[in-house]
Amino acid sequence: MQNRIVMLADFDYFYAQCEELRDPAIKDKPIVVGVYSGRTEESGAVSTSNYVARKYAVKSGMPLFLAKRKLEGTDAVFFHVDHEYYDQISDRIMQIFRGYATSLEQVSVDEAYLDVTEQVEGSFEKAREYAQKIKADVKTQVGISFTIGVGPNKLVAKIACDSQKPDGLTIVRPEEARFFLAPLDVDRLLGVGKKTMVRMEQMGIKTIGDLAKYDCQRLIEVFGKVIGIYFHNAANAVDNEAVVEQGEAESISRIGTLKQDTRDLEFILQKTTELTADVYREVSEKNLSFKTVAIYMVMVDLSSKTRSITLEQPAKSKAAIETNVRLLFEKYLAESTLEIRRVGVKVSGFSREEPKQKQLSSFFQSI
Repeated sequence: MQNRIVMLADFDYFYAQCEELRDPAIKDKPIVVGVYSGRTEESGAVSTSNYVARKYAVKSGMPLFLAKRKLEGTDAVFFHVDHEYYDQISDRIMQIFRGYATSLEQVSVDEAYLDVTEQVEGSFEKAREYAQKIKADVKTQVGISFTIGVGPNKLVAKIACDSQKPDGLTIVRPEEARFFLAPLDVDRLLGVGKKTMVRMEQMGIKTIGDLAKYDCQRLIEVFGKVIGIYFHNAANAVDNEAVVEQGEAESISRIGTLKQDTRDLEFILQKTTELTADVYREVSEKNLSFKTVAIYMVMVDLSSKTRSITLEQPAKSKAAIETNVRLLFEKYLAESTLEIRRVGVKVSGFSREEPKQKQLSSFFQSI
């Protein structure tokens, strides 16, 4: 049987790299791309920083005022996120990728899986040369560097990609996959968050290798059948999920920052009304009906929460979104005491009169 060969390409510090591309003179300076809230000149959070800035401990999600403090005395440059420009660069790269792969699955603006099994005839040795060719082609045509992980499936390719950055290339053959995963912390697996990791540590599971050797039936008893089997298979490098070209987004959403931290419902709804208008405009343009309405919140402690409601019948009106957004926020504010910093509105569960909707992948578009 021919080896399946999957690549994951992850663009290095993409937003900051795009800014370097736009102005090469800043390449050796600390670069920070931020999401600005508009409250003050410095309020907001770091979206991306280049590796020069990271040497000063500037990280994604860090408040911008703190990033500026850490970079004080340097020739650092700060940018507002420019989604339109970054999307243009991403689209050019994805178009190049499509010429190299049987199927391409774009995960985000800066990440994509490529199934290149046919192109390299199932050979991991040829895959190395092929990956280097793709990297060189994109660098020449667009000017962006990226890291590639190569494996027998998406799970291994993803973890391989994360192991050597920036501008890296890591190849894990099928016979190496379990040994490659075994020493890694168990939270490197998708789906192992903080709570799950604590539970696993209580079970004596600290590494992926520990999880691979753990009794599958016991995992099912603790985590349920679907998740238990997933953990067992993932730890043993088993992943049969195909690389699938994505169609339209399975959700439409917008996020915005409140002008001040608050728990005031009417103040929050002023912002969500703006967001709902944008969501509804896109839903209407695409002639979609939706069955699920959701809200998203970032709290003052930077934790995030979501709440959703599924309608009995598909809806397509702005009023249906607004009514359910209000209901969801009313319920959430009755449960929580924390003030809210950012809010989002999302609709999903689409249908339309036109034939057959493709399988989709969700996204949030910040504004």
